[in-house]
Amino acid sequence: MTQQTVLEQCLSIVLSDDKSTAYLEFSKQEEDFACTLDELEQYMASQGIKYGVLREAMLAFVSHPEAYVKDQYKIAEGIKPVQGTDGFIRVLVGMDNERRPLEAEDGKVDYKEVTRLNNVRSGQIIAERIPPIDGTVGRAVTGEEIPFRPGKEARFKVGKNVVVNPDGSAMYAALDGLVTKTDGNKLNVFPVYEINGDVDYNIGNIDFVGTVVIRGNVLTGFKVKAAGDIRVVGGVEGAELEAGGSVEISGGIIGYNKGLVQAGHNVKCTFIQEGNVDASENVMVSQSIMHSTIRAGNAVICEGTKGLIVGGSIQAGKNVSARVIGNSMSTVTSIEVGVLPRLRNELTDLRKEVREQMDALDKTKKALTLLDQLAAAGQLSPDKMSMRIKLSATQKSALRLSEETKTRIFEIEKMLEDTSRARVDIHKMIYGGSKIVIGRYTKFIKDPVSRISFYYHDGDITMVPFI
Repeated sequence: MTQQTVLEQCLSIVLSDDKSTAYLEFSKQEEDFACTLDELEQYMASQGIKYGVLREAMLAFVSHPEAYVKDQYKIAEGIKPVQGTDGFIRVLVGMDNERRPLEAEDGKVDYKEVTRLNNVRSGQIIAERIPPIDGTVGRAVTGEEIPFRPGKEARFKVGKNVVVNPDGSAMYAALDGLVTKTDGNKLNVFPVYEINGDVDYNIGNIDFVGTVVIRGNVLTGFKVKAAGDIRVVGGVEGAELEAGGSVEISGGIIGYNKGLVQAGHNVKCTFIQEGNVDASENVMVSQSIMHSTIRAGNAVICEGTKGLIVGGSIQAGKNVSARVIGNSMSTVTSIEVGVLPRLRNELTDLRKEVREQMDALDKTKKALTLLDQLAAAGQLSPDKMSMRIKLSATQKSALRLSEETKTRIFEIEKMLEDTSRARVDIHKMIYGGSKIVIGRYTKFIKDPVSRISFYYHDGDITMVPFI
């Protein structure tokens, strides 16, 4: 038996998944095993190891092979690929376009004087596209190249009143106004409409294509609708506010169990009492949420001095964070995370669309079958031939639309199943009478618990100390 045969029987080469590393291991133990450096080199070459051979490691192995009987031993190392870097959109203007009350040096706040908004001018560049960076190919120990993952191209999310230059490298404002992100992170430039006082019978309802700034209160029964943001220096009573961007209220919301504050981005205020609030992203309240219905696609945060949530129903896609939930009188308070109400509604609508699309496709298929039979019999008139062409085009379009709808349904179902990041954080105390719901699971709180976090784990809601 040749020495090479002995090596083949006793040794084996193990490659990493990407073939960038080779390990030597004993597949069969043999007493008095020995080999020379040349013999080991020939064996490795016979196993296809051509690049990155570690000569010092080979010398160590042939000197004392008995030391490596139990473990894999790195014997060759290639070059791992460097993955490409994704491109991104860099926004070049300040997005902190918030109206804030003017604060004097002594700390006093004058709500009559408000800082100027950070507007942009028509033709001003507002964002640029940064291209992806290529990676570097690696080399396997077997000699071939290991490809890298190329970086993805970024694309502008184009909203209203913006233009992109012909080569797609920059975005500009089409008019003077305020840069605002709306649902889907679209960049828009909206003009600003300001009301120097209350929204009352002197002003009436507002429906505006830009951002609305109200230097007063929004009284019960009135409606304010804005394609951009809504900023209220005062408070909101039982009114309806609907913003494509965010809603910010310097005071609070007293809803009287009527009205609605709805935002495509965030809702931010001091307190909510008997209110109805719906935000695509976050609801941020500095003091308290009392007996209200709150829905947020991402988070509900109530962490101020009081940080109190009592009564009502709170729903958030990812997390709810508060200092105190419930009270000593065991007022029923429902906290639900891991749910996206808008996605659930969209899923229902999409399933209905799929059924309608399948019915329409079935009718189109039957009509085409009949026309195909006429064509085979040579009885297809010019008008029926035209109908056949149109129906074929309609069928292709409907099939594509149906596939897109099914893909979106699958995406939503996966998102609704994912409760791994959903959690409820209690900074101080949660009282009995509270209910925690995460995805499909519910936990009723009977006794007060301090500084605790709730999250889903292994088929149940788990409690851990809040850190």
